[in-house]
Amino acid sequence: MQSIEIISIPVTNQQVAKEFYLKMGFKLIVENPFQGDSLWIQLGLPDGGTTITLVNWFPNLKPGSIAGYVIKCDDLDADIKTLTDNGIAVGPADKTPWGRFATVKDPDGNAWSLHA
Repeated sequence: MQSIEIISIPVTNQQVAKEFYLKMGFKLIVENPFQGDSLWIQLGLPDGGTTITLVNWFPNLKPGSIAGYVIKCDDLDADIKTLTDNGIAVGPADKTPWGRFATVKDPDGNAWSLHA
């Protein structure tokens, strides 16, 4: 094994979620028909690495159930400003002994921790 390649993010509406993640700074990698009315929508951050796919076909993955995934930031304050300017609500930055964190939730409530 080498790395985690794709993480499935459960969403209600794939297009609404895609627009949110694009505003968040993700880039669209692929969008193609997949399983009936669903699409395979895969996005990634500009520097590469692990990508996400917006899923609505796993019955045990409920929209809004994802929490604890961490996105590394070089400048948390600048990223918070950019996200806020893009209309994305960001929770307050909390300082911990292991860094600063702020939470962002997608339209379904899936929570991401921004970390610097």
